[in-house]
Amino acid sequence: MMSKKLVTGLFAAGLSIGMLAVSSTASAQYIGPTRVAPTTVNKVLKSPVDDQYVLLSGKITSQISKDKYTFTDKTGSIVVEIDNKVFAGRQVGPDTQVEIWGKVDKDMFKEPKIDVKRLGIPNQTK
Repeated sequence: MMSKKLVTGLFAAGLSIGMLAVSSTASAQYIGPTRVAPTTVNKVLKSPVDDQYVLLSGKITSQISKDKYTFTDKTGSIVVEIDNKVFAGRQVGPDTQVEIWGKVDKDMFKEPKIDVKRLGIPNQTK
C-alpha cells in the first residue's frame, strides 16, 4: 500500500504537469498576418470595413504629415499612415512600386485610411 505522502506528492506533481500543459497550450495564439487577397484603393473607398486587412500595390506619391502619406494605385488614392519603423531604413520615392499590407481605419464621418503594418518593395535585391 502506498503511503499517504507518496500519493499526495504524485497527485500534486500530476496537477502541476497538467496545469503546465494546459497553460502552455491555452496561451498559444497566432498573431501574424493572415493571407489577404490583393485589392484596390477604389474597392476600399467604395465599401470600407473597419479593421479589415488589405493588401494594395501602387506608389506612395506624397507625404502629408510626419507619418501620413498619399498612396496611389491605378484606381485611385487613399491616405495611409506609416510609422518610421515600417520603412525599416528603406528609401521610397514617388516612382517606387510598393506593396502595403495594413488595416482599414474607418472613423465615422471621415474618409477611410490604411494603417500600414508592412511595406514591401517588389524585385528589390538585398
